Amino acid sequence: MTPETPLLRAERISKSYDGVRALRNVSFELRAGEVHALVGENGAGKSTLTKIITGATQADSGQLFFQDQLLENHSTRASVALGIAAIYQQPALFPALSVAENIALGLEERSLWSRVDWNARRTRARQLLSKVGATIDPNAEAAILSMPEQQLVEIARAIGAQAKLLIMDEPTASLSERETKNLYQVIRQLREQGVGIIYISHRLEELTKLADRVTVLRDGEVIETRPIPGTTREQLIQLMVGRELSTVFPKRASKAGDVALELRNLCCQATGVKDVNLSVRRGEIVGLAGLVGAGRTGLARTVFGLQPPDLGEIRVVGKSARIACPADAIGCGIAYVPEDRLRHGVIPELPVSSNVTLAILDRLSGRVSLDYSAEIRVAAEYVRRLRIKTASIHSPVASLSGGNQQKVALSRWLAASPVVLILDEPTQGVDVGAKAEIHGLIGELASNGMAVLMISSELPEIIGMSDRVVVMQAGTITGILERAEATQEAILSLALGHRALDHATISEHLPRGYQA
Repeated sequence: MTPETPLLRAERISKSYDGVRALRNVSFELRAGEVHALVGENGAGKSTLTKIITGATQADSGQLFFQDQLLENHSTRASVALGIAAIYQQPALFPALSVAENIALGLEERSLWSRVDWNARRTRARQLLSKVGATIDPNAEAAILSMPEQQLVEIARAIGAQAKLLIMDEPTASLSERETKNLYQVIRQLREQGVGIIYISHRLEELTKLADRVTVLRDGEVIETRPIPGTTREQLIQLMVGRELSTVFPKRASKAGDVALELRNLCCQATGVKDVNLSVRRGEIVGLAGLVGAGRTGLARTVFGLQPPDLGEIRVVGKSARIACPADAIGCGIAYVPEDRLRHGVIPELPVSSNVTLAILDRLSGRVSLDYSAEIRVAAEYVRRLRIKTASIHSPVASLSGGNQQKVALSRWLAASPVVLILDEPTQGVDVGAKAEIHGLIGELASNGMAVLMISSELPEIIGMSDRVVVMQAGTITGILERAEATQEAILSLALGHRALDHATISEHLPRGYQA
């Protein structure tokens, strides 16, 4: 292989699923020591292309070359042997195994009877985690890790594999600013070592910091490949969506009504929630902001009854509600779309129709069995209303793109007609086009009188969507800001505990691409 020969070359790759064309004549190349960004809306074909590269899926037509060698009968086993590794948006850890055991999988070659050097295994795991700036106990069970921690374990394992080609799918989606900076440094080091990196991200502002070139996919076709220098975010968005995108945060008239949800001195030791007082009115979107570990998700889990409160009171539409489990919350008119959609938001193996109607099975069931025709009608209505892209309502949710899976998770609870809707990171890992659609839907729900409590780690989303912003730190509320007061600096000051912030501190915590 000469220095000019691409590390990876895909020529005229095509792939269809159930008659739906996922890729059409896609050609793509990656050089050694290059970070090549791959962008496009959900459903553009990014995941299908990466699955073909890793051998998880076979192309219908086209050719794939690695180090100038044609890959025939490509498989995941062959991919690993070649030095191709992938880090996916949804971590694929074994929950019952420890962090060290998960990292060791695929890295250690052992016979059935060989003994495990547990000290060496834990030491290696600790060293790899340190490279990505993670302070995770190698003995910890993977099941107890947060989404950001799972992501860091996946990244550490991929680095340990000493891959020649590394695919990173939304690697910073769940990471804090500091963890993201550590990852950037790791990526630069890998590039210097000659590793080729395919970097998939909806955070377009990241690309100018990391990528050398970018390829834009739309509807399964390559629209353009261009150098990153000289390419603006606006140009990329237009290439991705094929139209001007006026705003990701649609303007709407806000008219708050009666209080729908009220929390009085709410405490929960299990989730770390301490003395929370909060109200959300009908027609209002209240943004819940804070740094990683501030207690936002813990508060949502407490209100929804996943971990019931120890003290305090929850009131729904003016009445005290005893919520000891999710069924109680649903009965009171509270719905919750969690952050981790694949583990808690949808059941990937079930069809779209079953996922949409999971929360209203009692309404669709007769004395003996489920009314399947009614289920089909309800599912078809929400597929149409939310513009869910799927080959059929009978297709498994696992076959959908991330943004469409998120819409399915949302439609499940909309079908239940809740009074209060709690959204935890509703657009995480979603492209700009789908993000605008979801924001528009959230605004429409609020305009129709629903009370929305929205958790987000993206300050632009919090500021752009919220009528009020509630800021948490260490399990309690440190301040509430009206829309006009909700600046990045004000939110971060409260998130850090009312500390006086200098310019350097503000810049360190601002979202990627924003300046203090």
